[in-house]
Amino acid sequence: MFFKILIKYIFGYINIKVEGYFVEKFINKCINENIFFWNVKRERSTMAYMNVGIKDFKKLCEISKETKCKVNIIEKKGLPFFLHRYRKRKVFFILIILISLILFILSKFIWNIEIKGLDNISKSEVISMLEREGVKIGELKSKINTQKVINEIRLEREDIAWVGITIQGTNAIIEVVEADSKPEIINEEEYCNIVATKDAQIVKISAQNGIPVVTTDDVVTKGDILIAGWIDGKYTGTRYVHAEGDVKAKVWYTEKEQVALNQVVEKDTGNSEEKYKIKINNFTINLFKTLSKFKKYDTIETCNQIKIFSNFYLPIEFIKITNIEKIEDKIIYGIEDARQIGIQKASGKIEKQLNNEQEILQKYVNTYVNSDFVEVEVTYEVLENIGTKEKIVF
Repeated sequence: MFFKILIKYIFGYINIKVEGYFVEKFINKCINENIFFWNVKRERSTMAYMNVGIKDFKKLCEISKETKCKVNIIEKKGLPFFLHRYRKRKVFFILIILISLILFILSKFIWNIEIKGLDNISKSEVISMLEREGVKIGELKSKINTQKVINEIRLEREDIAWVGITIQGTNAIIEVVEADSKPEIINEEEYCNIVATKDAQIVKISAQNGIPVVTTDDVVTKGDILIAGWIDGKYTGTRYVHAEGDVKAKVWYTEKEQVALNQVVEKDTGNSEEKYKIKINNFTINLFKTLSKFKKYDTIETCNQIKIFSNFYLPIEFIKITNIEKIEDKIIYGIEDARQIGIQKASGKIEKQLNNEQEILQKYVNTYVNSDFVEVEVTYEVLENIGTKEKIVF
């Protein structure tokens, strides 16, 4: 609300009087047309005063005709009308020159950094790298060597395939292409073994090339050789090969969850409050008291950075702070309810680790109960391929 009013002040607004028998209909029509108005005052049932943006006045005139209401402008307000009023005075020209000078100086700096293309890499990591290389809020554009920054980031991070830096206005646009993490590819002419990727119990082993060194029901640990990349011949001796084959095995995934029988949880009351502050670079101005009237609450901050054009950002942020009131509520679970909650949470964690190629064979649940909590241990027995190629190093 505050931010919208400020914008209307910058671009100009008017105080209007609405008269007619259908003032309520006029107001409802404005709401339906998404026309922003504020400071509504009803003098009587057939008359109302309100503030509205200068750009919305044409729409208001059309709505007034539809609702058979009369609209009169009482007063014009805002920055454009203020400047027009004092256009013949020296202060007007001084103000124009001063604003132009400030905008010119601000245009020499970076006031916003926009990062695109991130999926697996966190935004904070990229921002940290950029800051070390001098690309940060408040930095002179002339001091930034974009090619040097790109080269340093590429050398530092193997998971970044390409970086592009474009400076438009006061906005630095960073485009990142992440590198695909691919397993080591072993040439078919190189000698290799097939080894276990995890602890498991062998179910089936099929070797197309090489010698199986484990059999069905054997228990193996991560790194054990499953199919050896050599063949012993009676007359030829040991001959090394590129091992090929599939190894299916049982793998166990286990998660534990502890659920308290008596819990205190927080829930929303439905009450909230809004506060606003202005941040000018690193200087903050609180427009309301910072202390909340609620004893317990969650805070959500929404930031709107001011920009004049699409890429001309200013070092000014309007921050809306929403405090949502919370109260504590006691919940008492029965043993079976707590057990089911634990099973659901533990199962969810395990299933996030699995993919479509893995087959769930069995699900085991162990439960431990005491006077305060229920502890659940969930184990999934999964059938999967556990073999991977590993070069033979001589």
